[in-house]
Amino acid sequence: MLTSIANGTSCVSGLLEGDDVLATKTALQAMGVLIERAGPGEYRVHGVGRTGLTAPAGTLDLGNSGTAMRLLTGLLAGQGFTSRLTGDTSLCSRPMERVARPLREMGARVTTTKAGTPPIDIAATSTLHAIDYVLPVPSAQVKSAILFAGMYADGTTCVSQPEPSRDHTERMLCAMGYPCEISPPRVCIRGGGSLAATDIEVPGDMSSAAFFIAGACITPGSDITLEYVGVNPTRIGVITLLKRMGADIRLRRERNVGGEPVADIDARYAPLRGIEVPPAQVPLAIDEIPILCVAAACAQGTTRIRGAAELRHKESDRIAVVAAGLRKLGIDVEEFDDGLSVAGGQLAGGVVHSGGDHRVAMAMAIAGLNASGAVTITDCDNVMTSFPDFPGRARSLGVLVHSRGAASLGG
Repeated sequence: MLTSIANGTSCVSGLLEGDDVLATKTALQAMGVLIERAGPGEYRVHGVGRTGLTAPAGTLDLGNSGTAMRLLTGLLAGQGFTSRLTGDTSLCSRPMERVARPLREMGARVTTTKAGTPPIDIAATSTLHAIDYVLPVPSAQVKSAILFAGMYADGTTCVSQPEPSRDHTERMLCAMGYPCEISPPRVCIRGGGSLAATDIEVPGDMSSAAFFIAGACITPGSDITLEYVGVNPTRIGVITLLKRMGADIRLRRERNVGGEPVADIDARYAPLRGIEVPPAQVPLAIDEIPILCVAAACAQGTTRIRGAAELRHKESDRIAVVAAGLRKLGIDVEEFDDGLSVAGGQLAGGVVHSGGDHRVAMAMAIAGLNASGAVTITDCDNVMTSFPDFPGRARSLGVLVHSRGAASLGG
């Protein structure tokens, strides 16, 4: 998104060609951005400048990508044309008022359904005004949407949050020369600036790496290395929590690339123990909670997670779907409004439903590594949204995974 409104041409390599990213690319192309595929995971983005986007001919369909919808709502809030954002059935059930409300405070004309869900209609707006907004709960998506809109506002827009959240947007803005001030937990951005084209080498995604890191931690005899993974401090909550559980995880060759810290990650099997997850760590591992629960199911003792009500509003109700899946595999799970408690035990084989959620599907597949029989996961099509080659990468590590519309993984 940022290279699309930069001045000049950027080369983005190491791009994950999942459905979420491709839907974002298609939406930007519909608004006049020339994006050329130079090779696998490599794209040239010809930026149109901060004010160069043009009105799309029709509705922008973002598939299953909540990130794309929330961030684009911020980006489009200050444009001089009207746009409509929609998505699949899952995305159109997710709450969007948390983004729409602060944007309306800035003068944006943003409309959701009566239920506060997509489609989102954004009317043409000539000028936005800066706000000083305090997020009620930490959310990198809402923060980023406000910062995007702040580029089109008069004055300086500031966002504060009660706990840290992912800071990729702030880092990228600085790397592309946009004037912003970062003094955690507060970020401020001045309207009217410009972005300089920048070549970007995208590191491996921690949310994807977490499945194999946890898989190695729970499988006797495992010893793997994942190279060139992003280890941004706001993204390694899952590693912090696994190590607290006794996991043998080590970071090597730590370095900075394009303003983002990266490292090689070694993960080996070690007996795990249940823990109380500190609420402050939850936002730093929010997308990895499903695989963390699988690790908890293989630990000695009970792991308790609270302060994760956000999981009720992901691609599925992840609290309910993870709890149901683990129970199907013989694990005792207590469900709370804002989390769950997982008692470690012996995973059994069985058939579980992913709820159409890519992260739950992959987490339950990894559960099969430590199960007494085969684990079959139904409704796995959405794995394509974030990790299209998950079965292939799993097989490369010796995992017996088969895809037949459902994923099946032997214990």
